[in-house]
Amino acid sequence: MSLSLPPLNALRAFEAAARSGSYVSAADELGVSAAAVSQQVKNLEEFLGKQLFRRYNNRIVLTDAGQTIFSGASDALQSISAFTEKVVSGRARSRLVISALPSIAERWMEPKLRLYFRDHPNFRFELRSEEDLADFARYDIDLRLSYGLSLYPDMVTIPLVQDAVVPMCSPDYLERNPAVRSEGMTAVPDDDLIHTNWGPTFVSHPTWQAWFTDTGVKRPDETLGYRVGKSSLALDLARDGFGVALGQREMGADDIEAGRLVLADERPIPLGHPYCLVYPRAKARKAGLVDLVNWIRAAPRGIDRAAPAPSP
Repeated sequence: MSLSLPPLNALRAFEAAARSGSYVSAADELGVSAAAVSQQVKNLEEFLGKQLFRRYNNRIVLTDAGQTIFSGASDALQSISAFTEKVVSGRARSRLVISALPSIAERWMEPKLRLYFRDHPNFRFELRSEEDLADFARYDIDLRLSYGLSLYPDMVTIPLVQDAVVPMCSPDYLERNPAVRSEGMTAVPDDDLIHTNWGPTFVSHPTWQAWFTDTGVKRPDETLGYRVGKSSLALDLARDGFGVALGQREMGADDIEAGRLVLADERPIPLGHPYCLVYPRAKARKAGLVDLVNWIRAAPRGIDRAAPAPSP
């Protein structure tokens, strides 16, 4: 039986334009001119007898028919790509573009990928470190670890874990400040506190002021102490003995398990939103993506492994 196939070059140009939202971006990806992409899309529209895009000045928006065809075209091209890679290399190899917030990429996602790779040696990935909102189309992102449920409403969003922050320090800091063992955070000088500047888009992240207010211990002088621009740097300073950080349990779990960090106080404050796995619906059939998502969801949480400070 003969196959009813659209012109494949036209289908590829349409898929790239729909994914990136721009003829110019699609042209850059394909190594052709924007006019060539436009002509290929026109050829596909004539072949199908459907209008695929509505054009608004320099923007293109998928029609209902375009949305339906884009979903099928993306799945089909992903399958062809995976099949071709398997034939050429002699084995199936997954290469996913994974995006995460900078500190999460360093302290949470990379260790997870390391464990996943141990059982999946053919797994290949590109790990991108970037703030929200990430440009899925421009960078062809397959999977994003994001903060909050509502940033990517048109994509599959899976709540993963709602982290919490707790006071963390090094064992060496406790040795140098034995009063902290017996008296807790009341014995920590304000100038030993490590503050994280979350930036204007993370207003819900707890601060030392919020922790002390919540626990009723004291109100710190926030003009004193250390200040860093990333939560991973706060953990690094704490691990190196500078002072006490209000650290995220998920990101500090490996250091806690290894004894490089301990909890100076066990009372947590939950973050305002959960961390989520996000991926475009059209990517669901890409080789390895759903397997990785399911593995991450089932993997032990760092928050379950956190250990309290050693007793005096």
